[in-house]
Amino acid sequence: MQHLFPDGAPLALLLAVTAVFSYFCGCFNGAVIVSKYILRDDVRTHGSGNAGLTNFFRTFGGPLTLVVILCDVFKAVAALLVSGYVIGSGYADFLSADVATAYWHTFAKYWAGIFCLLGHMFPCMFQFKGGKGILSGGTIALMLDWRIALVVWGGFLLLAAATRYVSLGSVWAGASFPFVSWYCYPYPAVVALAFVIGGLVVWQHRTNIRRLLDGNENKFSFHHKTDT
Repeated sequence: MQHLFPDGAPLALLLAVTAVFSYFCGCFNGAVIVSKYILRDDVRTHGSGNAGLTNFFRTFGGPLTLVVILCDVFKAVAALLVSGYVIGSGYADFLSADVATAYWHTFAKYWAGIFCLLGHMFPCMFQFKGGKGILSGGTIALMLDWRIALVVWGGFLLLAAATRYVSLGSVWAGASFPFVSWYCYPYPAVVALAFVIGGLVVWQHRTNIRRLLDGNENKFSFHHKTDT
């Protein structure tokens, strides 16, 4: 493999490069871009004020929802693929054991996942007001391991379908992610990153959790709301 960095490139440099790249991938917020620059009506001024898929669909609906979905999916794919390649080409290949190489590729994906979510949740070019990271986080789970995706997505879909509370499924996704990651990849550093990812998702849903406990959380409907 042709290396992107000189032999023996410091790991700190590779982590910094991938962190910055992944963060700016995350900043490419589909809900804000579509609503603000195509519909000329910022989604963050409607409904929950959240720049995420659910609030976009509830507010606008329509085929542009698919564009939002694609943006949130592809930015996570780009962040994880590029980060895995950069760390793999710049560092992991210098390790003699295949297990060590696989570890660094896994670590790189979790590392990229954190900064992609941070960019999505706190985009610097959109006043740090972003989404809650469910679709991007779900894409990260799919790219990590089918077992992680099964637990995260399976629980999300079952809870959301049974209760019509998207937020309840989202909290499950965030809370279950670090534990199933622990089962699949019992490496301390990877588990620590997994708890950060899951913790970010749960933290972003703290107001939803309060509304769920109070019994006044909004249920999902396929009919989008319009302002009156």
